[in-house]
Amino acid sequence: MRSLPTASGPAVPADLQASRFSRFMFSSTLMAPVWLLLRLYLGWTWLSSGLEKLGDAKWVGAQAGKAVTDFLQGALKKTGGEMPDVPGWYARLISDVALPHAGLFSYLVTFGELAVGVALILGLLTGVAAFFGLLMNFAYLFAGTLSSNPLLVFLGILIILAWRAAGWWGLDRVLLPRLWGWGPVQVGETR
Repeated sequence: MRSLPTASGPAVPADLQASRFSRFMFSSTLMAPVWLLLRLYLGWTWLSSGLEKLGDAKWVGAQAGKAVTDFLQGALKKTGGEMPDVPGWYARLISDVALPHAGLFSYLVTFGELAVGVALILGLLTGVAAFFGLLMNFAYLFAGTLSSNPLLVFLGILIILAWRAAGWWGLDRVLLPRLWGWGPVQVGETR
């Protein structure tokens, strides 16, 4: 198997090298404007959802946990039948872990959505923020809720794949090279 040298380390087998198209799409700074738009949309979606919850006493405040309890009990009603919307293992996770700690989960969801939204908007650890947004989306999907979650999952996966370029017009442009020496592929660079 033929190996090609890389700019940052040991040789990578030629058949594992990314195509020019994928390097352009997911690593090139030329795609930064596209990733910025997607990142801002995704970030605003998370931020606005978190802000909505922040102003609701059923999420954060005197009745914290009420909204989570109602949501999770609704999810548990979707566990029956031949083709349940909520898998059995997830129903057990809901009943054994989430419901007894609904107040805590209420705060985790609210502030998690806010944190993901702010990080995506600012381009701060973009790939990590998109990952945690994706994790929340999958939690909602496993609980039997579709809504906008499939679109957000798709966009989250794209942002994770493009983490090197997605934060180029954001704080990652300065932060990632300083923390780990990582960054997107510059125009003309062949990494």
